[in-house]
Amino acid sequence: MKKILLLIFSISSINVFCQSKNTSDFVIADSNHAVNIFIDKNTDPLIIWAVNELADDVKELTGKRPEIIQTTAFSKSGIYIGEVSNALFKARKEQKELLNQWEKFSIKKEKESLIIAGSDVRGTVYAIFEMSDRLGISPWKWWADVHPIKQEKLVLKLSEQQIISSPSVQYRGIFLNDEDWALQPWAAKTFEPETGDIGPKTYEKIFQLLLRLKANTIWPAMHPSTKGFFTIAGNKEMAQKYHIVIGSSHAEPMLRNNVDEWKPKIYGDYNYFTNKTQVDKYWQDRLDELKFAQNETIMTLGMRGVHDSKMEGAKDLNESISMVEKIIVNQREMLANTFKKPLAEIPQAFVPYKEVLELYDNGLKVPSDITLIWPDDNYGYIRRLSNEEEQKRVGGSGVYYHISYWGRPHDYLWLSTMQPGLIWYEMNKAYQNGAKKMWIVNVGDIKPAEFDTELFLDMAWNINSIKSDGLNQYLREWASREFSPKISTEVGTVFEEYYRLAFLRKPEYMGWSQTEPTTQVKLSDFSEKEIWNRIKAYNSLVEKIDSLSAFIPQERKDAWFQLAVYPVKGAAYMNGKFLYWNLAAMTSDEKEKAKYELLASESFHKIEALTDFYNTKLSGGKWNKMMSMHPRNLPVFDSVKEPETVLKEQKQTANRIAIQAKDFTYQKGFKNYSWKTINGLGYSNNAVTLFPLKQQYFKTEKPFVTYEFEIKTSGEYEVELRILPTHSNNFDHEVGIQIDQNSAQFLKTNTKDREKTWKENVLRNSAIVRIPVLHLEIGKHKIKIEVNQTGIVLDQLAVYPSSEGSSYEIPLK
Repeated sequence: MKKILLLIFSISSINVFCQSKNTSDFVIADSNHAVNIFIDKNTDPLIIWAVNELADDVKELTGKRPEIIQTTAFSKSGIYIGEVSNALFKARKEQKELLNQWEKFSIKKEKESLIIAGSDVRGTVYAIFEMSDRLGISPWKWWADVHPIKQEKLVLKLSEQQIISSPSVQYRGIFLNDEDWALQPWAAKTFEPETGDIGPKTYEKIFQLLLRLKANTIWPAMHPSTKGFFTIAGNKEMAQKYHIVIGSSHAEPMLRNNVDEWKPKIYGDYNYFTNKTQVDKYWQDRLDELKFAQNETIMTLGMRGVHDSKMEGAKDLNESISMVEKIIVNQREMLANTFKKPLAEIPQAFVPYKEVLELYDNGLKVPSDITLIWPDDNYGYIRRLSNEEEQKRVGGSGVYYHISYWGRPHDYLWLSTMQPGLIWYEMNKAYQNGAKKMWIVNVGDIKPAEFDTELFLDMAWNINSIKSDGLNQYLREWASREFSPKISTEVGTVFEEYYRLAFLRKPEYMGWSQTEPTTQVKLSDFSEKEIWNRIKAYNSLVEKIDSLSAFIPQERKDAWFQLAVYPVKGAAYMNGKFLYWNLAAMTSDEKEKAKYELLASESFHKIEALTDFYNTKLSGGKWNKMMSMHPRNLPVFDSVKEPETVLKEQKQTANRIAIQAKDFTYQKGFKNYSWKTINGLGYSNNAVTLFPLKQQYFKTEKPFVTYEFEIKTSGEYEVELRILPTHSNNFDHEVGIQIDQNSAQFLKTNTKDREKTWKENVLRNSAIVRIPVLHLEIGKHKIKIEVNQTGIVLDQLAVYPSSEGSSYEIPLK
């Protein structure tokens, strides 16, 4: 969704080679002609492929395919595409601008031609797909069936003389994970039955998608359901063909898929303390395989267990630290000896995930040229960022981020509901603290995470492409490209609320159950009023989706179902199933109970019908076995049983006051730090934090915001502040709350992973702090909130009589 080039459609026909009076217009094609594309005779095969993709995109839009012509000079008018090292670009200005740069490109109009140049192969390919994107071709045209809509004439309007673009982050990519219920069965049984797994045919489509999204890195699928990437013939060759960098997850050092490739009956225990020789040989065998393969790789170093578990054999923390340090030294020696290069020229990464972060925080030394890949806590909140010393490391840092997850306290493998504002905030924060080397996002099965994946990778390419108040506009532009400009505003509004409601409680968490260990579903913490408000909100989204369906062009019907209908209705019906089940439990009236139980049952069957359509009818069966409505078969996905009657005491809410964090009456920053709203973040959809996002402590003079409220009945009250459950490096986030002229109370807000409070916080996307106020008189009062450092995000406040207690939701009004 780019703004620099605008696409103009016109019904009138003109000669394609006669540009309009506006010198910034460039005609690509009309109903009679398509402009020629010129390339150097020594063009790289991947660029030739991308040029043909562009030509096909133009044909799909206009019916006319540009002719691709080899040339040795700029002469005739047309589109010239090439890598600046080609002879065609010799002595041209582009060479000076782009030569020896990483994935940089230039697009400009020169007289009657369009010049598209890249600093290297991938840079040139990205430039080509930049053109396709700006022409209205979705990167998801194959993966979500966003079929092009025919146009009479295609004209590009350049709003500036030249576009020069290069990536903000060097390595940008996805991790295919937890693929057991969708990507693997779909590949094995529908798309690539000849391989019976995720093989080269599937990876080819994935790599093509990555290039259209300006990504360059893959962490391949690695679950027990899938054979190891390197064990399937053609996989690594396909990565080489598409110039995709191969990396691996935190659990797969030295590009080894342990769950498939480590054979205990052959190799023994995966234990470096007792079986070093065999483990070293296992790693060395992979390096020998890659020695002459010419694949680009990033080697993950260190060691954990066979799968997602801690390293075997260590007696205590200190022994673990000592051994991991020795392992890294040994692995680097293998790399240097195998590839005959200085270690600084061999990309290496270290991912301090889960227990490994504890090792790092307790003194584990990692050589400076290794990239530190900071993980989130699996729920979207980055666990740690590089401090000032770490930002000086030669290898830099990066992020491993989740928009899909299997694990405690609960999976979210079904629908993709990570709030765009949270992705924006956490990744911008990471970038401002030096995470510029590598961004990897765990996308699960790719579908249905299309929007969040593209947002993440768009930011990785250009961190400044979306401002803190620009996410709604980004959503609208995405909806315009994927569906139709006519309904882009309405679709954007639907998805803003879809993500906000899921931020309150993801569909997968609506059973109030947990996993590892798995517990059964139970009644929610919602009050009856909150239940009805949530039902109405989701019903409104379903009605809006149904009304908008009439405006979707025929070419986009399949895309509309995949990208909008299934996620929105799926979330609505999962909520309906549990919310009506809750209502049935809340009434002693048998007729009412039966009515709600029927509505809950109908909601479950609607999910069944939606999923069946996705798998058997959508796009002529193309996606059969791609969508599971019960990944891991957790209790939340089952139909609900008849509930026991539990009559809840309904709270009085007449005296409750809700305050949105953005509605402060006064704010005070510190030097260049000031309070700013992030559009599309939090329960409130407008959470507030300090900008810039670079880590900063405030010791003496603390930034603060103030709020005013009015009490109509005097008495004892509680003031509740809700902040996002973000993390600090040292677990020392602290907020101060002051009421009127009373003394401020200071509260620590961080929790550690796997603690009970942390589980509650990530399931509700909120850390809650409360202070009692012994007596508030009738009239106006003031709340002052101050913070001890950046990284604390204020979302909502509530003031309520102490006798009433808290509620699950602080409403927007």
